[in-house]
Amino acid sequence: MQLELNLGNQLNVLLSASHALNVRTAAIFDPTLQPAAFLIVRWLLSNGPASATLLAESTAMDRSSVSRLVVQLKHLGYVKSETHPEDRRGVLLSLTELGSGKALKAIKDKEEEFYKRISKWEDSDLETFVYMLRCFNGYESK
Repeated sequence: MQLELNLGNQLNVLLSASHALNVRTAAIFDPTLQPAAFLIVRWLLSNGPASATLLAESTAMDRSSVSRLVVQLKHLGYVKSETHPEDRRGVLLSLTELGSGKALKAIKDKEEEFYKRISKWEDSDLETFVYMLRCFNGYESK
């Protein structure tokens, strides 16, 4: 039982630290925006153009919040909208060159923070850690 409690404590530390790092990364991207806006930017950077509905579903935000954040992102020149090529009534949102560039810079800073934490690890320790995370996340089984 104590081992499971220790695991829970470490997972809470990881999740809290990850959230704090995400908030700091969002502030690097643009300190005038809410961190949730950067979640949209990250999703578009990773997945490409999408409808507001897909963004809402994929980020677990309600559609009105996504719409409000997208308006801010468009106003600042980070996101653009285009007519959906397959459905002329639909709109696809994507990052502008400015949005992509700033997002990549912010993510680079975040990656440097993670690298600092693992830089002194042996490759075998890192391989074990990656494997265990994959198992924990349901992608591998022992």
